[in-house]
Formats: sequence, structure tokens, C-alpha cells
Amino acid sequence: MFDTAHLHPMIVHFPVALITVGFMAEVVSLFFKSEKCLSKTGFYLLILGTLSAIAAWSTGQLFTNEPTQGAIVEIFEKHETGALITMLLMILGSILRVYLVIKKKEETTMKWVAFGIYCLAFAAVTFTGFMGGTMVYNFMMAL
Repeated sequence: MFDTAHLHPMIVHFPVALITVGFMAEVVSLFFKSEKCLSKTGFYLLILGTLSAIAAWSTGQLFTNEPTQGAIVEIFEKHETGALITMLLMILGSILRVYLVIKKKEETTMKWVAFGIYCLAFAAVTFTGFMGGTMVYNFMMAL
């Protein structure tokens, strides 16, 4: 029988990978402006990263057990807060980028705002993953 507690650990790797690779594509696109495919790749990975962040956050909320005592509680709360921040930043960044694409305003200064949000989301997902890894490897918590 399939245990729903396995969904969160199965899904969490997707936002980490998609957000990281998408952000790196955006960074590289800053140096190679003539290569439009890099920015498009970053855009599509932003959208996929957002969807996977929503899925990861949702499965964490629905299918994982919250620890109630010990040092792991503080780490769990940081992980949970980081996940929420990551998801909200990705949603905000996606909405802004989609707006810029639809309105054909990708070459305006607003793209830098979207890039900044992507950068913050990259930092947030990195922190969140580190906290999740700390729970698993230091406290042997099966998420």
C-alpha cells in the first residue's frame, strides 16, 4: 500500500532543482544577452519551479507530522517558514514575469525586480532544503 507520508520527500527535490537551474540560467543570460534561449529557459523553469514549490509545500502541510519536542521543533519551524516564503516568492515572481511576457515588457527595469524576486526565492529554497536536510540527517526525522 502507498503511504502518503512519502509524497513530500519525493516531491521536494523538484523545486530545489528547478529553481536553482532556472535562476542560474537567468544569471548566465545576464552575461550572454544575445542568447534569448537562456532567459526563456529561466522563465519556463520559474513556472515549473513555482508549481513544484506549491506541490512541495502542500504535501508538507498535508502529509507530514510536526515534531512536538526537542531541538528539532525549532528547525522544523524554520523549514516550514522557509517553504512558505519560497512558495510565495515564486508565485509573486511568476505572476510578474508572466505579466512582463504578456505585455511584452521584458526589456524594462521591471525585469530586474523579477530577477531580484527570483534571487530571493533561490536563497529561500536553499535555506529550506538545508533545514529539511538537517532534520533528516541530524535528527533522523523521516519527513
